[in-house]
Amino acid sequence: MVDRRDSFHPHPEQPALPLELHLFLLALRYLTHLPVPRDLPSSDDLMIRATKYYPAVGLVIGGVSATLLWLLAQLIPMPVAVLVSMGLTMLLTGAFHEDGLADAADALGGGATRRDVLKILRDSRLGTYGALSLAMVLAIKAACLMALPLWAACSALVAGHALSRMGIVQVIAATQYAPHEGSKYRPPGVTPDGYRFALVSAVVLALVMVPIFGLWAQATAIVMSFLAMSGFAQSFLRKLSGYTLECLGGCQQFAELGFYIGLVMWL
Repeated sequence: MVDRRDSFHPHPEQPALPLELHLFLLALRYLTHLPVPRDLPSSDDLMIRATKYYPAVGLVIGGVSATLLWLLAQLIPMPVAVLVSMGLTMLLTGAFHEDGLADAADALGGGATRRDVLKILRDSRLGTYGALSLAMVLAIKAACLMALPLWAACSALVAGHALSRMGIVQVIAATQYAPHEGSKYRPPGVTPDGYRFALVSAVVLALVMVPIFGLWAQATAIVMSFLAMSGFAQSFLRKLSGYTLECLGGCQQFAELGFYIGLVMWL
């Protein structure tokens, strides 16, 4: 049973760490390569409870990327700055979600049945469907950011990374996991309280962004993000009757892509 007090004491000799900070650091360690304490205790229950901080982790990633984009744009052309900032996000995350998108696209493109899809997911090789899908998604994201004014592109990175990770939480909460052998990642989960926390966090961020983008641009970006993510998720769910970790990576990428496309339609 996990200690539900305000501090988490994994060992008597280890200093107490506030529980919510502990959960945030677990989410940060799971989704990124950013440095966190190596001896940070973990358990299945703690990881499930840490899911509520996925949007917050996205906020950190987007904030770092946006800062770099703004600094580089003062020195080099905007297209180059955008590509370098996107490269930084992949370094920060270890291309975690991009890898999931590529694997999921391979499975969707090459698998006619559930058995075929799962077989392809177990294959570590990257196929044509995965390579093309990943290349196109990254290219369109880059083109959208390049088409935006610098202030809007920086803000889009912050909001896009945070809200797209709320999309992951939404899929986890609304659907069931489709277990399969050979998955490279452990399945996540989310508690009802954790889902509400993540949702409120995303709503607050969306409201904060309204004065920056404008109401209609922000609303369009959110709708496009939801449609892009839902379309990808449904194509996967139809074949597996559930999600996999690879599917979640694809959902994050399409949610981020849809958000940028929605902004480009207005700005």
